[in-house]
Amino acid sequence: MALREIVKYGDDILRKKCRPVTAFDEKLHILLDDMRETLAKAEGAGLAAPQVGMLRRVVIIDVHDKNGVIELINPEIIETEGVQCGGEGCLSLPGEWHEVERPLKVTVKAQDRDGKEFTLTGEGLLARAFCHELDHLEGVLFIDRMKPET
Repeated sequence: MALREIVKYGDDILRKKCRPVTAFDEKLHILLDDMRETLAKAEGAGLAAPQVGMLRRVVIIDVHDKNGVIELINPEIIETEGVQCGGEGCLSLPGEWHEVERPLKVTVKAQDRDGKEFTLTGEGLLARAFCHELDHLEGVLFIDRMKPET
C-alpha cells in the first residue's frame, strides 16, 4: 500500500465525470488499498478516486461505525428518505466547512472489489458520506450544494 496525494480544489479532475470500473483486478485492488491508507492518514470520512487523480467510479468510506471501511465500486444511489442539514467538509478543500442539505437515509447499490453486487443503507453521517462521495464521481463538490447564506 502507498499513500496517494489528495487532489486539491482548482484541479480540473475534480470537475470531471468518472468512468465505470470494468476490470476487477490487481490494479483495482492496489487503488482501493492505497485509497484506504490515504483516507486513514488524512483522518477523513470518505475518499473518491478523482481525489487521488483517478477518473474511476471508486469510493472508500469510513465513518467509524459498525460497517468499518466500506468500498464502493460503480456505486449508485437507489433510494433516499428524509432530510438532514449539517456541516460538511472535504479533503480536497482543506479548511472549508459549510452547511449542506442531504437525505437522512440513503441506500446505495454497488460492487465490491471482486465485482459482486450488494446494497447498503446508511443513516445520518453515513448517508451524508454516501451522497458526498458519489457526487465526486459526477464532478460535483459539496460547495455546489451549500445552503445559501441567510
